[in-house]
Amino acid sequence: MSRFTLSICWLCLCLVWPDVAWADPLLVDISNGQLRGRDRGDYYSYESIPYAEPPIGSLRLEAPQPYKRQWSEVFDATKAPEFCLQSSLFLQGGIIGKEDCLTVSVYRPKNASRSSFPVMAYIHGGAFMFGGVMEYGHELIMSASNFIMVKISYRLGPLGFLSAGDADLPGNFGLKDQRLALQWIKENIASFGGEPENVMLMGHSAGGASVHYQQLHGGLEDVVKVAVSLSGSALCPWATQSDERQKAFKVGQILECNVNGTSLELKHCLQSKDPRDIVGAVKHFIVFGYVPFASFGPVVEAADTVEPFLTQQPVEAMKSGNYSQIPWLLSYTLEEGGFNAALFLEKSYEDGKELIEVLNRRWNELAPDLLFYRHTMNNSEDLNRYSQELKYQYLGDRNFSFDSYWDLQRMFSDILFRNPIQRTLELARSQRKTPFYCYAYDNPSDFGVGHWLSGRTDVFLAPYMKICVRMRKSYLRISYKCL
Repeated sequence: MSRFTLSICWLCLCLVWPDVAWADPLLVDISNGQLRGRDRGDYYSYESIPYAEPPIGSLRLEAPQPYKRQWSEVFDATKAPEFCLQSSLFLQGGIIGKEDCLTVSVYRPKNASRSSFPVMAYIHGGAFMFGGVMEYGHELIMSASNFIMVKISYRLGPLGFLSAGDADLPGNFGLKDQRLALQWIKENIASFGGEPENVMLMGHSAGGASVHYQQLHGGLEDVVKVAVSLSGSALCPWATQSDERQKAFKVGQILECNVNGTSLELKHCLQSKDPRDIVGAVKHFIVFGYVPFASFGPVVEAADTVEPFLTQQPVEAMKSGNYSQIPWLLSYTLEEGGFNAALFLEKSYEDGKELIEVLNRRWNELAPDLLFYRHTMNNSEDLNRYSQELKYQYLGDRNFSFDSYWDLQRMFSDILFRNPIQRTLELARSQRKTPFYCYAYDNPSDFGVGHWLSGRTDVFLAPYMKICVRMRKSYLRISYKCL
């Protein structure tokens, strides 16, 4: 057959099957129109796709509204996602990100042997205060995966969780963002080759607690098949806030709103303010150093809230058994508090031992904020007694020093992670009707999880240390088994 004849045959095929002939994997049609992604070599990426209207102006401090706009031109999905506006723990006095940040980023493998893929929806950590999807590397996981990964951005800090404890300013906007993103995935992921009936929801730290919260809210089985919480549950003491009304009006006072008015008036005032000033108000809640690192987060909403996300304390919701019960994997690392311990010692070293000296002098006063138990006791005598018992349990008669890393690590690990996660396990065993799994990860390294202080915060991407490569492979094996 001549080259001319082949050309004619190919032209005929193009006329008969134009969709096949001209199919472009970078172009995807969704409900809002057509978008264009990027070829990354081993996979395709479609980033910064809006799932909600920008939460700015009158939509600030409100539940998210679905993104309904229709694109008249091809949407550019090649731009890297933005941080949601935040006061960064890792930048000296730094405020980074944008308020208009409610997007999802989709990563699809190149695999001609499959016509569709299971889906991992990922919620990043950061104590509900900081972090972003770009910090959690997907490059290596996508180069070896057979599933689609979707990373979810959600509002953080006061913009995501400020609450006056009533129906006018209920809070939990960040958790509501996550649920709307999951609904977006359910409705649109098939356009990317994903299986909407086969979605795994995974989160790390605050993301792990978010996965738990999404179950407690109910209805998760409509959008998710299985759930994975890494290093976080809703029972962790940093994962639920108290004194939310007092904090909300303190923010109003800092920004010169009328704090003698109603919470509705407070909300309207804050909607008119510079969002960077709202986020910047976080520094006024710091007791010492960087403590508490989680000033704003999920709250129990008033019962009369319109479409509340959570109206019971997480422990009570678990005891009731009235929540979404889908297969769930929960985990923690044996040295979970290593990051907190290393960060505290690093900050103290930068300040010339000042933090350690202050902690030794004012332990009874500062420990309840450092370890998030101030709201659990009604009087100062009980707080002081408990604080002294804790210090003796982990240090005996010694004071804190630069040699206290392992003591601090055990204390942070037990109180902030291991004990509440164990409590979660106990309650889950007594109430769950679906499969439930748990594992403890042991990282045999001198650094523990203190490698965060190197500036690398990615969970899935850490090629510069052999131990981290082994850790990444472990995460991948877990992910494959869950999907």
